[in-house]
Amino acid sequence: MSQVSVVIPAKNEEKGLSKVLPELVALNIVGEVIVVDDGSTDNTVKICSELQVSCISHPYSMGNGAAIKTGARAASSDVIIFMDADGQHQPKDIERIIEKMSEGYDMVVGARDRSGQASYARYLANGFYNKFASWMSEHKVEDLTSGFRAVNAEKFRQFLYMLPNGFSYPTTSTMAFLRSGYSVGFVDIDVLDREGKSHIRLWKDGIKFLLIIFKITTLYSPLKLFSGISASLFVSGVAYYVYTYLSFERFTNMGLALVLSAMLVFLIGLISEQISTLFYKR
Repeated sequence: MSQVSVVIPAKNEEKGLSKVLPELVALNIVGEVIVVDDGSTDNTVKICSELQVSCISHPYSMGNGAAIKTGARAASSDVIIFMDADGQHQPKDIERIIEKMSEGYDMVVGARDRSGQASYARYLANGFYNKFASWMSEHKVEDLTSGFRAVNAEKFRQFLYMLPNGFSYPTTSTMAFLRSGYSVGFVDIDVLDREGKSHIRLWKDGIKFLLIIFKITTLYSPLKLFSGISASLFVSGVAYYVYTYLSFERFTNMGLALVLSAMLVFLIGLISEQISTLFYKR
């Protein structure tokens, strides 16, 4: 089994790194560990130096996704493991994830259960994202937002320009792999309590995640989304037409407007689907 590169984006996560890095260094399967210091003001750089772990520092905080891009460009192995720096992910699970990769997968995601979610609200939100992504891709997505995953390095780098600089790189990369016909698998993992305070803000980042879901939807399969909206408008328009005719023996402009809107939305979806096809043809 060949060695892998481990990339860890970190911003003021000295407690988590002190716990995780010694375990990673001791694993034979790990060829290199790259910590991307995203503008930390703690002892992140010092800890990496003491453990002789490669550390790439951003001059200022550019975001979790930007750190992932930096680490992916610097990694030298054919397979990259991405982990969070907060101590939740257990290095011992890397071998199980890599074993799954050896079955022919291009990406393998460490999937969390209910106990692995930071809060009940996060659990509900992630459940919605998983179901929505599964519906769009017609492939069961067990954990869309998990930051613990293994990827084929060459294929992952194809999508670096698509990844946002914020916290949603897992969402974007998973959907991009599925859209491009690359195989994505999942392995159940147990996560520990994080060290320190989370940088994610529930409502603000939750709204961002939701917007990114719709953005990825329009990139992944826009016709599927627009067809649903179009069908809803069309049914509403016809129903309103029938209602006004039976109730007042006349048709109204509102019914016509809904039907015409349905046709326009469908045509927009059709054009978007063609653009998306050309986009992924690259």
